[in-house]
Amino acid sequence: QVQLVESGGGLVQPGGSLRLACVASGSIFSIHTTGWYRQAPGKQREPVATITASRPKYADSVKGRFTISRDSAKNTVYLQMNSLKPEDTAVYYCNAAELFGRGYWGQGTQVTVSS
Repeated sequence: QVQLVESGGGLVQPGGSLRLACVASGSIFSIHTTGWYRQAPGKQREPVATITASRPKYADSVKGRFTISRDSAKNTVYLQMNSLKPEDTAVYYCNAAELFGRGYWGQGTQVTVSS
């Protein structure tokens, strides 16, 4: 029904920046909330940033460093990541949720922060 494809991951040095993109296709008119989650090796998947309409919400660990935005004309959600830290290393997943709870996931994109 809804397909999500992430891109933009890669290897960056601490303090660097990266911009992730998530392109949605299918029945995107049913989506109410979109966002980004991440999962580091040996850890649970955790929310990073979500946006409903134009209202963003961030995890405490990324506040002031990450910015989520949405371009409805391009069916794309972005995550601008600045001042990256080694602890930001993880697979980042795009998520889209309908108003009453049905969710969709992308396949993930690897972000590695290392000197």
